[in-house]
Amino acid sequence: MERTEVRRKATNRPEPALAHGWCALSALHGRIEAHIERALQAEHDLSEREFSVLDVLSAQHDGEGGHVRMHELADAVVLSQSATTRLVNRLEDRGLLTRYLCATDRRGIYTDVTEAGLDLLEKARPTNDHALREALESAERRTELAPLVAAVRALETLDPPAPAS
Repeated sequence: MERTEVRRKATNRPEPALAHGWCALSALHGRIEAHIERALQAEHDLSEREFSVLDVLSAQHDGEGGHVRMHELADAVVLSQSATTRLVNRLEDRGLLTRYLCATDRRGIYTDVTEAGLDLLEKARPTNDHALREALESAERRTELAPLVAAVRALETLDPPAPAS
């Protein structure tokens, strides 16, 4: 086999299309997250990640136990343990959530949203939702992102996922 034939075979693989799709998905996510971040910061002095933490905790607030372990919270908001701890520290300093030791496992730390956190979340949710709709409408006008926006919109018809236990 000649050297040029080897090169041709190496470049005729499906990964470039897959990589292009991943780049488009990443671009859509980045655009949406940045738009929501700006809106939440401007209106509520809240980052998108802080909103996500309060949202996850609020879903557990009325359930049995009404709290989440730190490692579960880190998984839910897709952050490292250390980044989650720093984020929780900031929210706790603002009085938006509390942490306490697990009664049965002294190594476990629970996190729960406070009434102030629930109030802020309730005020911020319309801002988040409006910014999300705006970002999707903007992205929909871009040819490479329109199919992904259509897929996101199709998810609206599905039942929402059950809260994590």
